[in-house]
Amino acid sequence: MSSKSPVEETFISHLVELRNRLVKASIGFAIVCGILFYWPGASHIYDFIAAPMLASLPVGSKLIATGVVSPFLIPMKVTLLLGFIVSLPWVLYQMWAFIAPGLYTHEKRLIAPLVISSSLLFMAGVAFCYFFVFGRVFHFISNFAPSSIAVTPDIENYLDFVMSMCLAFGATFEVPVVVVILVRMGLVSVAKLKEVRPYVIVGAFVIAAIVTPPDVVSQFSLAVPMWLLFELGLLVAPVFVRATQSPEEAS
Repeated sequence: MSSKSPVEETFISHLVELRNRLVKASIGFAIVCGILFYWPGASHIYDFIAAPMLASLPVGSKLIATGVVSPFLIPMKVTLLLGFIVSLPWVLYQMWAFIAPGLYTHEKRLIAPLVISSSLLFMAGVAFCYFFVFGRVFHFISNFAPSSIAVTPDIENYLDFVMSMCLAFGATFEVPVVVVILVRMGLVSVAKLKEVRPYVIVGAFVIAAIVTPPDVVSQFSLAVPMWLLFELGLLVAPVFVRATQSPEEAS
């Protein structure tokens, strides 16, 4: 006869299930990274990331490595980051599989769209930053460099800048999800959010001024999408709330 109470057994079973899901997520991440490390085109990943910067420099210019081991560590760091992005759907699936058994039917209708939309919006923000913002920002900045200065960015500083910018834009594109969650949880109404719209617009420009370089192009490139995504959240929130109501809430 077991001496453990039902509560203890349930808690331990949840811990075991969590451990199994974490192990499976880690194995998936490790497999993707292993494939990328041995992929012949992996050495060109950083070249792809550096393309917007090189396009704004004079023809024949290259980035420099000031650290002794930077030419080895930086591409490896980029490969690990790409491995995480590629394996993200598998990691999110493990999270979903862990929490799904404890949810009601109407709650499952809430979680799955949020997980999928959050992933897609984050990737959309990163893509928008890379394909639309970087080229304009680097070109704008390079025009201010005097002719007596040779612009040769360091690969490590450049990667840090790219990662911080991509993270900022990826997080910014989550605004519709935040709006939907706030409305769905009943913390604020759509009508109230419409009332504070002017403050949201000002806040978007303040946030853009803080997290982006001190140039008008990048600040507007972040603030305007943030505002438009806020408006998108206001449109989607009522539809999402109706679609995820429980029978008691609907009645």
